[in-house]
Amino acid sequence: MSDIDVGLTKSWKRSLLFRVGAIVIGLLPFLLFELTLWGVGWQHADAITDPYIGFTEIRPLFELSAEGSEYEIASNRMPLFCEARFPATKADNEFRIFCIGGSTVQGRPFAPDTSFPKWLQLRLQTLDSTKKWTVVNCGGVSYASYRLVPIVKEVLEYEPDLIVLYTGQNEFLEDRTYSQIKTAPSWIGRTHDRLSKVRTYSFLRASMMEAKSQPVDPENVLPADVEARLDFRGGLEQYERDDSWRKNVIEHFEQNLNGMVRAIQAVDVPLILCNPVTNLRDASPFKSQHSSSMTEAQRSRFESEWEALNKESGSRVGWPQMKSQLERLVEINPRHADTHYRLGQVYQQLEQFESAKRHLILAKEEDVCPLRIVEPMYTAIDRVAKGNAVSVVDVKAFFETVAPDGIPGRESLLDHVHPTIFGHQQISELLLLEMIDQGLVGPKTEQFDCGDVFRDHLGALPFIYFELGKDRLAGLKRWAEGKVTRERTPQ
Repeated sequence: MSDIDVGLTKSWKRSLLFRVGAIVIGLLPFLLFELTLWGVGWQHADAITDPYIGFTEIRPLFELSAEGSEYEIASNRMPLFCEARFPATKADNEFRIFCIGGSTVQGRPFAPDTSFPKWLQLRLQTLDSTKKWTVVNCGGVSYASYRLVPIVKEVLEYEPDLIVLYTGQNEFLEDRTYSQIKTAPSWIGRTHDRLSKVRTYSFLRASMMEAKSQPVDPENVLPADVEARLDFRGGLEQYERDDSWRKNVIEHFEQNLNGMVRAIQAVDVPLILCNPVTNLRDASPFKSQHSSSMTEAQRSRFESEWEALNKESGSRVGWPQMKSQLERLVEINPRHADTHYRLGQVYQQLEQFESAKRHLILAKEEDVCPLRIVEPMYTAIDRVAKGNAVSVVDVKAFFETVAPDGIPGRESLLDHVHPTIFGHQQISELLLLEMIDQGLVGPKTEQFDCGDVFRDHLGALPFIYFELGKDRLAGLKRWAEGKVTRERTPQ
């Protein structure tokens, strides 16, 4: 190589090093700022901002007791929450778990003493009595994901060792609009999703949103306490088919889930996300509407055949004929939830379980008053879990395996969404297995030997506990059917 070539090579290397050095120096302030945000524990903006809704007031879920020794559920959060408390000062051997969600977490129609958080605590105490296991029930009646976001942010201040999220059944309860939300192209959403994991991006985005000071639509400023449509007379009549609103509710749910997951991960707290179960077999739709594409002639024909079908009494000999009739009605009116439900039941009688499950799911999906998690929300949970590498306890899949025909029903659920007491015990076992998988607790042979402990616990509960549970179950069924007589207070 000539002297000229050697000189050119050295010159090129110096130029490259100079450019790389300039890039590094240029990025240094960004890197230092990013490390600073991590050092001070600044959370992702998605966990604390919500462009969809606002609240008139955000009140803490917990307050210090009069003695100052414990945190307890604030009195102004009752009766949507039940009593729960934990020490203000965390003991050295204490393992603190917060279970967050709606009435299923609370244990409705019973109470926290037979909820899966309580059974989990008893399992853990049986497994390892050397630790102080504190399992805090943060289940709020009718609490949707957007109301859980502030609770997650709050409990992260209480030194949790694990958070369990069980949510998805209450997203359609409160009235709100999405008229101000503009749909962005999908590539923008994917880019934002990736950049949101960079704290500098999240910090700058939050600062810009705050500088704009764009108020939430007044129609979407919700009261501090839940006001579900069905809490008041005429609530069921307010539900009408609105595919656009449904889509926005699902997107809002996914955003809330992402925000909670990222806030929890930002402070390195272990998390278990649950896939909720619903009653498909023994819970009929709460409200059906005809397909908008039907002609007057089709509607007239449907109503005539539907009325005639309802007058017939089913028998095993008549099931094939009923199947043919219902299949014809579904073809005429494909979005009528009750027709899918009846067809699903007939398929069960004919032991065609795959077809039965398909139509029972369609009955849930076409329910105009969706009090059960819808299928796209299951997809959202899966997407959030995979995108953030979060463990999921698939309660839905488990209950399908224990159902006689793979379709969950009254063998495991008391109504449309609430598990039986034994169902709660099974959920607690699934959570314990996941804790073992995550290395949060060591496996022992006696981990499942809780029969005596469970029986003793149930035996110690007073008779009135179960009677009140039965009363609440009857009330829940009246509520879900729109039979509440309470009048809404004029604003």
